[in-house]
Amino acid sequence: MAVMTQSLNRIKAPIDRELEYFEKHFREAMRSPVPLLDKITYYIVRRKGKQVRPMFVFLAAKLCGEVSESTYNAASLVELLHTATLVHDDVVDDSYERRGFFSINALWKNKIAVLVGDYLLSQGLLLSLKNKEFRLLEIVSDAVKSMSEGELLQIEKARRLDIKEEIYYEIIRQKTASLISSACGAGAASVTKDESMIGKMRLFGEKIGMAFQIRDDLFDFGTDDVGKPLGIDIKEKKLTLPLIYALDRASRPDKRRIMHHIRRHHNQPDKVREVIQFVHQSGGLQYAEEAMLRFRAEAFELLHTFPASEVRQSLEDLVVFVTERKN
Repeated sequence: MAVMTQSLNRIKAPIDRELEYFEKHFREAMRSPVPLLDKITYYIVRRKGKQVRPMFVFLAAKLCGEVSESTYNAASLVELLHTATLVHDDVVDDSYERRGFFSINALWKNKIAVLVGDYLLSQGLLLSLKNKEFRLLEIVSDAVKSMSEGELLQIEKARRLDIKEEIYYEIIRQKTASLISSACGAGAASVTKDESMIGKMRLFGEKIGMAFQIRDDLFDFGTDDVGKPLGIDIKEKKLTLPLIYALDRASRPDKRRIMHHIRRHHNQPDKVREVIQFVHQSGGLQYAEEAMLRFRAEAFELLHTFPASEVRQSLEDLVVFVTERKN
């Protein structure tokens, strides 16, 4: 944990002052005159995560120009809409914990959680409109649309268990990569009107998001305590890249047996362990890790079209951090 903190502190160094001011900006964007709502948003602010997405916003902005008030609006917009989706996700997934804290629905029940998510979403929209940040609103709204489509596509495919590799990539591009893409794109758009530069940063963020999600999928088959229950994706009947690879290369009897476990016995620990062992033996983990590193290399290739600088180095270190993280 100490090493992780030191690493993050080093990455944040070029944007330390901006992140400190951003915290005040974000708290103000969350404020409400309704006491219950203000209490809940205060709880959300207190349990904030590592601020990875605001870091991408500010570093992308500094890579492309000079941080402005528009950049703070971009970071707040990304965080507001991201937080809204997390609150709604916890309701959809019937999840009572997030980052080691009770979720909003666990403390205040589903009805209030849904309304809080709606409030955060509307605050993001109003923040953009009030400041006439139409390009930022377009970039982030596009991400929220993609996230919803990706989630629904995954639900549809989970019912049939017929996800192929190209469909898997489309799901994670929409579900996860779109938001990191929007963070980088919004950061760039807050300091430049050069659409080719904004497009490059959006693509850079998308590559990182793809690598980030594959890394998360690998946790499902690991043995370390990473804060994610082992085999949770299998229990939820999600076909991730290591499992897709393993099934594609399995004999017909093995494939039938594993698919039967996932369909009918996904809540039985011994069957879940058998699926995990099957993936380990197939080379699925190595294949997924190679795919993750390929997306990361493509992100670096885009990043290296910018001149070397302290900011570029921090972005590079942040990419390594999110793809080598332990939780």
